Amino acid sequence: MKHPYRNISLRLFALSFFLFISISNYGQSIDTTKVDLIEEELVEDSTLVIMLDSLINVKYFTNNFLNENAEILNVYNYAPEFVPSYSDSIYEARIAYLNAQTPIELTYNKNVKNYIQLYGERKRGLTQRLLGLAKIYFPYFEEKLDLYNIPLELKYLAIVESALIPNAGSRVGAKGLWQFMYGTGKVYGLTVSSYVDDRFDPMKSTIAACEHLEDLYDIYGDWSLVLAAYNSGAGNVNRAIRRAGGIKNYWAIWPFLPRETRDYVPAFIAVNYIMNFAAEHNLYPVDPGILYQGIDTVTVKDVLSFDQISEFLKVPMEDIQFLNPQFKLGVIPATNGERYTLRLPKDYIYTYLENEDSLYNFKTEKGIEREKLMTQIASVADRNIHIVRSGENLGTIAKQYRCNVTQLKQWNSLKSNTIFPGQKLILYGSGAVLASNKQTVVRSNEQSVHYVKSGENLGLIATKYKCSITDLKEWNNLKSSTIQPNQKLIVYKPDGGNALTANTSGKYLYHTIKSGDTLWDIAKMYDGVTVDKIKALNNIQNTKRLEPGKKLKIAIIG
Repeated sequence: MKHPYRNISLRLFALSFFLFISISNYGQSIDTTKVDLIEEELVEDSTLVIMLDSLINVKYFTNNFLNENAEILNVYNYAPEFVPSYSDSIYEARIAYLNAQTPIELTYNKNVKNYIQLYGERKRGLTQRLLGLAKIYFPYFEEKLDLYNIPLELKYLAIVESALIPNAGSRVGAKGLWQFMYGTGKVYGLTVSSYVDDRFDPMKSTIAACEHLEDLYDIYGDWSLVLAAYNSGAGNVNRAIRRAGGIKNYWAIWPFLPRETRDYVPAFIAVNYIMNFAAEHNLYPVDPGILYQGIDTVTVKDVLSFDQISEFLKVPMEDIQFLNPQFKLGVIPATNGERYTLRLPKDYIYTYLENEDSLYNFKTEKGIEREKLMTQIASVADRNIHIVRSGENLGTIAKQYRCNVTQLKQWNSLKSNTIFPGQKLILYGSGAVLASNKQTVVRSNEQSVHYVKSGENLGLIATKYKCSITDLKEWNNLKSSTIQPNQKLIVYKPDGGNALTANTSGKYLYHTIKSGDTLWDIAKMYDGVTVDKIKALNNIQNTKRLEPGKKLKIAIIG
């Protein structure tokens, strides 16, 4: 991409650049022996740097579909190993040029420079991989950002979040290209099951990210604050604003933000810069192996495995895995009329459509076929053990686990309804209590610890905290439903401090506004609630005027 500023900079600095590059600030080569000294200025254990380093493990950089190459892009005729560096005035002028093209405030300072050096000097090989991966994801990002009227530059946010690694996972549990936590993803319709995690779905998670960014902008009206809130949550940003005396400016609240969030916006600005001025830094995209235009989608209508797709259609397994990271076990559980979208290299789409029925029934070399997959899907469902207590019967237990007595009897090969205290029953399901009048649960943002007691299982604990077994597993990174006495479990208790009442007609669920509440804070408290839904229910035009004590409609009940 050519920039007007580039032409100006070439005219202004051409003489010094071409006559004596070795003694000019413009295009100065880096002494690599000094790199480590600069690197100390950054937090090297930050999530951003860890994600960037993880790019080395992405194995999808082999084929030759990329028409662009370094020889064509190297308009400055740099030597292959040359590492350009520039004066502060040049960095500042280039970022000023970019700032004029976007409603997002882009400024230059020492923190931004540190990250320019990270991407442009110390992690050059990984940055070139980012440039390649952008060819896969950015066209789709831009399409959705434009649809939601969000600045296109926010596509760079995914680089800061995940380094464009589709199956990225952070140490705190955020997942996917846009790094959604379980709870936030759930608010925006990203579901998680034993087989599928929508947070890894490049298409679904991008739409969720757009909705999330849109909601945050409705709250703050400032894209830098939106970025900070995306990283650390609206609560941390609101506290920082209060500590800064109510000033809603990122750099004013910067000292009061969490350490990682203080680096977040500078990193975003640096990524914006480096992706636009890559050639000036002698950086060129590494072939990602496939381009966005080379990918298409099909709808899967029946249960299917990656092995069946790979063997029948001759699609390389790594292609299927790379393009569909949301299917955690390599199985697409399209049962009971549910359909899923599968991404494939475009060359295989016609063959898939022509042979779809045969594909579903195809038996692989491993013996995988539909019947075995159906059995496997059933076996991976949420399986729990319930220990019968005195006074319980099959009816009360079935109600607790959202099933019926017939299912209980089938799962346990019972010939009658008779059960005994201490008897162990196998159950499948969410483990949540079935309430006669289901309402959304307001949950505390503070972690609590539950110590497992003898005889307890995830179903009982889920009942106690009014959550699901899936919630408990996500909060504690549990791979199975097996727990031990005295085991510590992280839980988020129902929050009794927030008003949750229905009006006399029973039609609406209400929230009573407290001092400091924002629509985003309120939306996070309720499952399936977004800022847009609250605004629509309450006919809110100005999101900045929330009166403490006033009741807001949150959802329609019944």
